[in-house]
Amino acid sequence: MSRPGRLTVGVVGAGKVGAVLGAALARAGHHVVAASGISEESRSRIDALLPGAKHEDPEAVVRAAELVLLAVPDDSLAAVAAGLRTLGAWRPGQIVMHASGRYGTEVLADASASGAIPLAIHPAMTFTGTSMDLARLADATFAVSAATPVLPIAQALTVEMGGEPLVIADADRAAYHAALVHGANHVVTAVTQAAATLARMGVDEPGRVLGPLVHASVEGALSEAPGAVATLTGPVVRGDAGTVAAHLAALDGQPETLAAYRAMARATADLALSGGRIGPAAYADIIATLGVEDWSAGS
Repeated sequence: MSRPGRLTVGVVGAGKVGAVLGAALARAGHHVVAASGISEESRSRIDALLPGAKHEDPEAVVRAAELVLLAVPDDSLAAVAAGLRTLGAWRPGQIVMHASGRYGTEVLADASASGAIPLAIHPAMTFTGTSMDLARLADATFAVSAATPVLPIAQALTVEMGGEPLVIADADRAAYHAALVHGANHVVTAVTQAAATLARMGVDEPGRVLGPLVHASVEGALSEAPGAVATLTGPVVRGDAGTVAAHLAALDGQPETLAAYRAMARATADLALSGGRIGPAAYADIIATLGVEDWSAGS
């Protein structure tokens, strides 16, 4: 039997995120009636994750659904919402929800102008675009933004998909997303650069060398966040400017890695100084060795 409050759902953009979230809504009892996707991969995801959903163009998807999941790239959200308004596809009382981390509900202004109810959710996880993601939603936090009267709708939909809602103001969405990118994507970049440096000297399995250290460091930082000063190790927090200088010289032939090392060592020095791990004199030596601006000057 159908559960009360179930909605017809349309997915505009059956990429890795859109198809999985659509499947999560279907698992909660909502009825995914239509989905759009241009690439062969997207069309395959519709067949695999959204069985029974019709392959339609975006306008037809919106007209068929009470809840529209707008899962297009960030930079296309406003344009797609505006284009659908021009076509007269949005209608009063319809729910439109996007899954961008960067934007709040303001990016759906054209849908709102037609009477639709805008919601913004963002699951803080990576997606494979397969059914494996459905189980992983249970461990995910969803950044939720909406006007106060309809915020419970966004929260309820998040819970139904298996996630934990975290209310984020529209004005804070860009900072929220920057934090996630900096804490996740940039860690991958740093580890990849470190592994490449080891590989250059003939280390066959850099991951085995880095693995224990990286796992311990990340786990320690997360356990003490946001003030994980105690977990800092290495030459910067020891005030060992000579070792830092040797690192810079060793990385001289790898300009991208050198630039990243210099920037992160400067940030580490700032954190170590503010947390009392090094004193002003040692901090000044590290900054001078790195050849970067002393941000503490005049503060």
